Amino acid sequence: MATIHRDGDADLGTLSDARVAVVGYGNQGRSWALNLRDSGIDVQVCARADASREQARGDGFDVGAVEAASNADVLCILVPDDVIPSLPLQPSDKALTVLASGYTYAFDRFAPPGDLGMVAPRMLGPEVRRCFEEGVGFITAVGVHRDVTGTAQARTLAIAKAIGGLRQGAIEMSARQEAILDLAVEQVLSPALAHVSTSFVTAMLEQDVPLEAIMTELVLSGEVERTYRLLREQGFARQMEYHSPTSQYGQLSRRSAYEHLDVLARMRQLTDDIASGRFADEWDRERDAGHQTLGELKEQFCGALVREFEDGIRRRLGPEPAPS
Repeated sequence: MATIHRDGDADLGTLSDARVAVVGYGNQGRSWALNLRDSGIDVQVCARADASREQARGDGFDVGAVEAASNADVLCILVPDDVIPSLPLQPSDKALTVLASGYTYAFDRFAPPGDLGMVAPRMLGPEVRRCFEEGVGFITAVGVHRDVTGTAQARTLAIAKAIGGLRQGAIEMSARQEAILDLAVEQVLSPALAHVSTSFVTAMLEQDVPLEAIMTELVLSGEVERTYRLLREQGFARQMEYHSPTSQYGQLSRRSAYEHLDVLARMRQLTDDIASGRFADEWDRERDAGHQTLGELKEQFCGALVREFEDGIRRRLGPEPAPS
C-alpha cells in the first residue's frame, strides 16, 4: 500500500524563516503563490517581464526576474516541463527545488544542486486555488527525488500542506512513477477513450440516431460528468444503485464484450514508449523544431472547423457556450 500523508504529517514551521520563490505566474504559479501567502509563507514571485509579472504585482507580490529565484531557500518552479531545463537558475546546495511534475526529474532533463522535491496536485491550476479557498483541498502526489540536507521531505511536505495538498491526502510517489502515470493518462488512456467514443458515434449514426442526440448522451447533458462525480464520491458499487435495473443488467452483463480485443498489449507498448524515455526524446525534438507537428495536430483535431461544429451544437443545446 502507498504511504498517504495528511496535514498532521507536515509542519509549516519548517518554512518559517525560509525565502520561498515561485517561478512562473500562470495557472499553477498564481494559485501556488496565493495559497502559500495565505498560509503565512513569505513568497516572492519570479516571472518573465510580461503580463504575468504585472498580474503578480497587481496581486501584491514582491516580483523579480526568473534568475532571482536562485537566491531562495525553496524554489517552486511552475512553468511547462519543456521550458524548465532552459531556466537561468542555480540554486544553492542547501536549497530545495520543488516541481509540480515528475517529468524533468524522471527523464534527467533537470538536476540543479541541493534537495529535489515533487508536489504534483491532481487538479487543474485554477482549481488549486478554488479548492484551497473552499477549504476542501485536493489529492496530491508528493515525493523526494534527492535529499542532500536531510530536510527534503519535511520541507516538501510543508510546501504541499501550505498549498492545500495534504487536506485530502497526498500519495507518496517517485518522480518516475508520477511521470509515467501522468503521461500514460494522456497518451495511453485518452486516445483509447477517444477511439471508443468515435466508434460509438459511428455505430449510432448507422442506426439513424441524430448526431445532436448522440452528443447529448456523450457530453452535453452532463450525465456522464455527474456519474463520474458519484463514482468519486461514493464508489462504483454504490453509484450503481442510481441506475435503473435495465441499465444495471445491461452494463454488468456486457462487461466482457470487449475482452477478446488485446487492448492491454497496445497499452503496454505505449507505456513502454514513455518509461523508456523515447517520448521524452521525441518531445525534445518537437520543442527544438518549434512545435511544428503539435501545431499541425491541433489544427487537424482542434482547429477552426472543429470549434465551429462544436459551438454550433452548443448554441442549440445545453447551456450557453462559455466565453473563450
